[in-house]
Amino acid sequence: MPLQIVPLHNDSADAIIDIILSIQQKEFHIPITLEDQPDLLEIDQFYHTDGGGFWGAYIDGQLVGTISLIKYSSHSGAIRKMFVKKEFRGKKWGAAQQLLNTLVNYAKNHQITDIYLGTIHILHAAIRFYERNHFEQIAKKDLPTAFPVMGADNTFYHLTVSKWN
Repeated sequence: MPLQIVPLHNDSADAIIDIILSIQQKEFHIPITLEDQPDLLEIDQFYHTDGGGFWGAYIDGQLVGTISLIKYSSHSGAIRKMFVKKEFRGKKWGAAQQLLNTLVNYAKNHQITDIYLGTIHILHAAIRFYERNHFEQIAKKDLPTAFPVMGADNTFYHLTVSKWN
C-alpha cells in the first residue's frame, strides 16, 4: 500500500506520542519526556489554530512519521516534530521527503515565506536531509526574535520558501 500523508489532530495524540517519544528516548537517548512537550496533548490548539499544521505519514494504516509547522508570525513558521520510524526512513519509502514536501507546499499556499527549524547536532542524517532540501544553517543569534526555540536544540536552519524546488 502506498504512503499516505494526512493532517493529524487531537484524536491522533496517542499514536503521535508513541512514535515521537520512542524515537527521542529509545533510539537517540534524548532525555525528554511527554511533560516537556505539552504540545503533543493539544495538537489542534498548538499547531492548527494559528495557521500551522500537523501531518502524519501512514503505511498500511500505521503511523510511521510526523511533521508539524508552527506559524509564529504572519509570514514565518517553525518545523517541529519531524520524526520517521527507523524502518521507514530512506528513499525506499520516501516518508520524510513526502512529509517535508507537504509542509512546504502548505507554507507556499498560506503565504509563509520563511521556515526555520532547530535540531540537535548529533542528528547527522537529519542535518544532511535538511541541507539537501535547501535549508541553510544559521547561527542561533540570527533566528527571528519570535522563533520558538526548544531547549535541546543547538543547530538551526532557515529555508526561503521561494527557493524550494
